[in-house]
Amino acid sequence: MLLVVTYSAAARTALRNLCRRHDEVVVRRFGRAALVDSTVYAAFLALRLRESHRGDVQIERTEPFNEYVALDAPVREAAVAYADRESKSTPYTAFAAGTSHPDPDTMRGEQL
Repeated sequence: MLLVVTYSAAARTALRNLCRRHDEVVVRRFGRAALVDSTVYAAFLALRLRESHRGDVQIERTEPFNEYVALDAPVREAAVAYADRESKSTPYTAFAAGTSHPDPDTMRGEQL
């Protein structure tokens, strides 16, 4: 997929119009950004938008995030356990203390 991000009001308007006129290529809209499918036509539309608005449009190629490939099991398990915690106001640092869940400082320093 391609991520198209706009940085000006005129570029946002043009992106909104592009999404309305060519909804068959739009995967998801986020206001000032949109995900479009990975077809040559969608790339053409994104490039046309960037040519019209120069530096106010950024295009990035994306790939879906697969947590089973990118992350080890302890990180996935910690996310599930933290989402199901009894006290929703407990910060993760306190939740993970004294458990086998990964330490937040260690996770901050590791690249995917």
